[in-house]
Amino acid sequence: MGDRVIGPGPYRATKLWNETITLFRNGMPLRRHRIHFRSYDGCFTASEAVDWLHELLRRNQNFGPEVTKAQTLQLLKKFLKNHVIEDIKGRWGNEDFQDNSHLYRFPPSSPLKPYPKKSYCKENAFTLKFPKLDDYEPVMLQDNAVRPLVLNSEAWNKRHSIAIGEVPECRLVHRKEISSRNVEQIWKTMTLTHLQKILGLDSLDGQLDSHSLNSKNILHNVYKVNKQGVVILEDKSEELPHWVLSAMKCLANWPNGGELKQPMYPGFERDVLKTVADYFQKQKEPLLTFKLYDTFVSILGLLQKQQVATEALQVCCLLLPRDNRRKLQLLMRMMTKICRNTEIPPLNNAIGNRTLMVQTFSRCILRSEDEVDLDELLATKLVTFMMDNSDEILKVPVKLQTMVEEHLSHLRRVQIKYAGADADASFVSHSYCKRISKEEFEEQRTSSAQMPMAELLEEIIKDTELSVKEKKKKLKQFQQSYPEVYRKRFPTTGSEKSLFPEKPKIKPQLMFFTLKKPFQPFQRTRSFRT
Repeated sequence: MGDRVIGPGPYRATKLWNETITLFRNGMPLRRHRIHFRSYDGCFTASEAVDWLHELLRRNQNFGPEVTKAQTLQLLKKFLKNHVIEDIKGRWGNEDFQDNSHLYRFPPSSPLKPYPKKSYCKENAFTLKFPKLDDYEPVMLQDNAVRPLVLNSEAWNKRHSIAIGEVPECRLVHRKEISSRNVEQIWKTMTLTHLQKILGLDSLDGQLDSHSLNSKNILHNVYKVNKQGVVILEDKSEELPHWVLSAMKCLANWPNGGELKQPMYPGFERDVLKTVADYFQKQKEPLLTFKLYDTFVSILGLLQKQQVATEALQVCCLLLPRDNRRKLQLLMRMMTKICRNTEIPPLNNAIGNRTLMVQTFSRCILRSEDEVDLDELLATKLVTFMMDNSDEILKVPVKLQTMVEEHLSHLRRVQIKYAGADADASFVSHSYCKRISKEEFEEQRTSSAQMPMAELLEEIIKDTELSVKEKKKKLKQFQQSYPEVYRKRFPTTGSEKSLFPEKPKIKPQLMFFTLKKPFQPFQRTRSFRT
């Protein structure tokens, strides 16, 4: 029993109830008892049940050593009411159970509670809707700006302009202003997501109804606080009555009780405490609210991990209505100061001030709307932990606040849109991954990296607007930047020369002939007749 811890999750209170019943039936010693000249087998006295179950609960990590005999007695009354036990005459259904020598036994089977069927729907707000390009207002470059050469290739414009020596055309885009409603929804979504992550759950279904949570309360609890971190209420009708607030200040600052001066009679401080207790005990709903009961009970499974439990309670307390959070902060501050104050006299003759604070206010802080049978034990354990760590638990969680504010800042940030880009590069679409081998990964990485380069090279080659000199210059730059891609396209020097074929040399026509001897005119010679 002591080693079994029921962690956070849906219906934790029901699981604890069923677990306690099972262990009580299996472990409670049964023997023969004699009463009124008659013997009864397989039974136990009320006092034996109180002692044995009290020790069992104290050793249990789900409840702890803070469990009192009075709480154990209250639990056994509920066992009798729910037919977990019955008297030796078979009577049950009431809570007439006292710590005495009356005999009780187990029925043939003790009923276990079924898990409640709660239809918590997943809220659409859990999926953050990011702005699209249509939500932007474009701001074009000035008319006198230098207009670069713009090609059709997206790779040319967006990724490799610097290597080639060109600056792509671009524009600044502004998102539409985020409305206050969107800010509230983002706060609510990220808060619930962060809480789910801390609890280590796949979903918050069965823990709380997210539709019933008011996102305005979260922002109010974060930003509208005083220097001590206590919530400030704008509607004064939600504030504590003046006489209750004065009584709380009197006990918290004893013996310097603010507006109230020194006590006028012995036992004055006990009457003041009774005034405060009466106010909170008459409230229809506990400070942690009925709607968040399952969530706070689930956090009880994390109390062994103090830092994690503290962070979970920090986030969960942000979900409270603003007036509930303020009352909780003031009440916990009063309880903590009373426990630490060595000058205040004992407020009860039987128990110490610390135990008195827990027993008096635990059900004012946490209880179920359906009066779950373990309410008192669970509330005692949670309130004890919260009282010991109230300074941290009732602070605004810095980690969550930083995450949300950075996200909102990112959404408001001006973006740069390159020509030819169809999507905003600042938003990455989610996709699912498939496991591949190392060889396939290397092959895909190489091909995916070289494919845009190869397309870029073809654009340069086929560009007819470039002169031969400019094209050779760009090809030379490309070869230096991406030698492997260039080598695949031009494996030999001949293939590269084929882009720039040599022009045929035209021989000049022969205009005149050069003679070795100068031209001599015809000379007549004499003929001799015979």
